[in-house]
Amino acid sequence: MIFFTIIGILVILFGFVVFFGAPYVPSTKKYIRRVFDHFKIDASDTIVDVGSGDGVVLRVAREYGASAVGYEINPLLVYISRLLSLRQKKIKVLMANFWLVELPRDTTYVYAFTVSRDVKRLARKLQREADRLQKPLKLLIYGSPLKGIEADAAFEAYSLYSFHPLHPEKAQV
Repeated sequence: MIFFTIIGILVILFGFVVFFGAPYVPSTKKYIRRVFDHFKIDASDTIVDVGSGDGVVLRVAREYGASAVGYEINPLLVYISRLLSLRQKKIKVLMANFWLVELPRDTTYVYAFTVSRDVKRLARKLQREADRLQKPLKLLIYGSPLKGIEADAAFEAYSLYSFHPLHPEKAQV
């Protein structure tokens, strides 16, 4: 009986997340390292991971000296990510809905696994944040490319987009 209860809770937790974001698809360190090498991620960067899952992107970012912030709505994955990142000072894992938060001021890259239903919303969110922060933001995505926006660069299954401030009057200091 306990086994079925645990399975039921896991199904509910992971099923609930699908309504608000992409399904949990674990990233592999090997591919993350390759893309971070390619795009020259370093200690001057702050990586924000949308739907950070178990935190592998955050931990790899730290290997490159970057600060890392993960947003995750699944409490089990938040716990796992925090546990695996316990001794790493420049990693923050927040249980929060990415669509409802403001990005940290020092954000340079936003990393996301995208599904086609969210690409327009993601582009709008990044543009709003670039306007609010009054600085360019880079979006590194794995999955569905942004529609109607040409990527600055591509590497394997990853695409890189830049969002520059367009509306200085919307800036918040």
